[in-house]
Amino acid sequence: MSLVTALVVTSAVLLVFHKPYGVLSQFTPEPGSHWRTLAEFDLPANVYPLGRLDADSEGLLLLSDEPGLNTRLLDPQHAHQREYWAQVERVPPAEALAQLERGDIALGDYRMRPCRARLLDPPPDIPPRDPPIRFRKNVPDCWLSLELVEGKNRQVRRMTAAIGHPTLRLIRVRIGDFPLGDLAAGKWRELSAKQRASVFA
Repeated sequence: MSLVTALVVTSAVLLVFHKPYGVLSQFTPEPGSHWRTLAEFDLPANVYPLGRLDADSEGLLLLSDEPGLNTRLLDPQHAHQREYWAQVERVPPAEALAQLERGDIALGDYRMRPCRARLLDPPPDIPPRDPPIRFRKNVPDCWLSLELVEGKNRQVRRMTAAIGHPTLRLIRVRIGDFPLGDLAAGKWRELSAKQRASVFA
């Protein structure tokens, strides 16, 4: 290995960040926006987000300074799995979950791919959101696990709305075989070689 190649290899980093609610997946603010940005979290210079989470979504966000990882992770042809936990209004019946799994939902002019959808029972033990979700005393809610290999704009929210169960809270908890785990909101760390391999599993 040449010295130049060695320097390129050792300089590449892959980070996991637990993105809190209310934070854009970018470093520069949008004009007139009240959302915070990644610039507030003391991340290393030159890293960029691999994909994005909407400002009102939470959870696992990867960042790197390595070119080409976006395509490797995000192109649906690679069928790279991502898992989300969605807190939704009411409890979807089995047929609604089966509809999601079949991909039997049109999102505008796009028909979603099949996914895995299941009820999380018992619900996950996670800290409440700040600010808290919308709560309606007479409307129950539940948590779903949704495993996708694609990531269209606001896709999970559009999927659950299409089956009549609007999303109240959305957390990405896994990419590939790498879980968010107990990383606290607003914190980040660099991945080891083994953890990196699990991301691309």
